[in-house]
Amino acid sequence: MAFQPIVDVERREVFAYEALVRGADGASAGQVLSSITPEQLYGFDQTCRVLAIDTAQRLGMQARLSINFLPNAVYEPATCIRLTLAAANKVGFPPERLIFEMTEAEQIRDPQHALSIVRDYQKRGFLTAIDDFGAGYSGLNLLADYQPQLVKLDMALVRDIERNRARQASVGGVLGTCTALGVQVIAEGVETRAEYEQLRRMGVSLFQGYLFARPAIEAIPDPDWSALG
Repeated sequence: MAFQPIVDVERREVFAYEALVRGADGASAGQVLSSITPEQLYGFDQTCRVLAIDTAQRLGMQARLSINFLPNAVYEPATCIRLTLAAANKVGFPPERLIFEMTEAEQIRDPQHALSIVRDYQKRGFLTAIDDFGAGYSGLNLLADYQPQLVKLDMALVRDIERNRARQASVGGVLGTCTALGVQVIAEGVETRAEYEQLRRMGVSLFQGYLFARPAIEAIPDPDWSALG
């Protein structure tokens, strides 16, 4: 597991750390997932959750832990979350610090099943997030139907946003919708000071990206606050 911070620039503190699976040879999450068959998704999802929680606790993580879940993995939400909570309780990681991210980049085969997962997590008091927002299949429909507490702007919308009026307009629309729904926005994949400053002017306060810290394998990286000036 690798971890990358999500920072709150207004408070100058870590909002959460995202857990990112890596191959034994350093392969990316996408490369690892490409080798997983549909029949293996559930077991893979569960293994990643347990490993993320176990590693975070072993490294002494004090912030929230954001875990990706696979909406197309076939499982019953209550049973799945019980296994996750059991893993947290076993190692002593506070379950109230867990966040669950659902990626928009993967087409959801059963929207009602995915919605039942999100609703179950929310009823239990967990924060939920849509990852890679703007890169995938459902866009604003996904946001309207699932109404998570957090939305993570895909890095394709963030890249060079300071000189791309179309991306500024698109992100501005998402920010307006999220504000109306009470959803916090995280800009992910932020790599330059110019991108950060443009998004900050637009009202974003939660950031993730190389500008602040790269993912660190088996370590909890500290953010580089000098990026704020």
